[in-house]
Amino acid sequence: MKVLVVEDEKGLAESISEYMIKEGFVCETAGTFLEADQRIYLYDYDCVIVDLNLPDGNGFQLIQSLKKMLTTTGVIIISARNALEDKIKGLEIGSDDYLTKPFHLSELNARVKSLIRRRNFSGHTEIEFHEILVQPASRKVYVKGQLAVLSRKEYDLLLYFLSNVDVVLTKASIAEHLWGDNIDSVDSLDIVYSHIKNLRRKLLEKGCTDYVRSVYGIGYKFGLS
Repeated sequence: MKVLVVEDEKGLAESISEYMIKEGFVCETAGTFLEADQRIYLYDYDCVIVDLNLPDGNGFQLIQSLKKMLTTTGVIIISARNALEDKIKGLEIGSDDYLTKPFHLSELNARVKSLIRRRNFSGHTEIEFHEILVQPASRKVYVKGQLAVLSRKEYDLLLYFLSNVDVVLTKASIAEHLWGDNIDSVDSLDIVYSHIKNLRRKLLEKGCTDYVRSVYGIGYKFGLS
């Protein structure tokens, strides 16, 4: 799952990012409105955590830009302003949650996970796709009742597929989703194939139907068709 933190206070942005990465997220940061606006235009995120006060704009403008793109990205506002009118305005223009500073990183993490689960999987605490069962709270995956032990990247890849059933995903988009800003550390997109091959093998070993389809010259699709 991929998160963008829009926060001009560098220390706080780094603290949030480090915490979210430890929790298994791919996390990117932006310190200005312009940088954040460019990122949401170029990349897809499961959730954007946005401060209202930015040096060259405000979070409300960013949320409005995001909603014009008709994306399913979730939005959580973080702000030192505890004004009721700010909370109401945020909800009116499309934010999903509002967290007043200071806050515990564990609470922010819980809200992000809950928001992504609601948006991607209709609020279900468990995700089912035919014989596959995913429990996001424990990050466990079962196939026909058998536990499939996946690496972090394999788990994230499976959730990305389940969020985009029957959608053709390019190797580049998969790599960008899994590594985010650290994509430069990836020597070759062949590593995407390696993760897909390992995920596929582990699911098949538990008796799963092979849902992964290679789309020649483009990438991969997950589903029955």
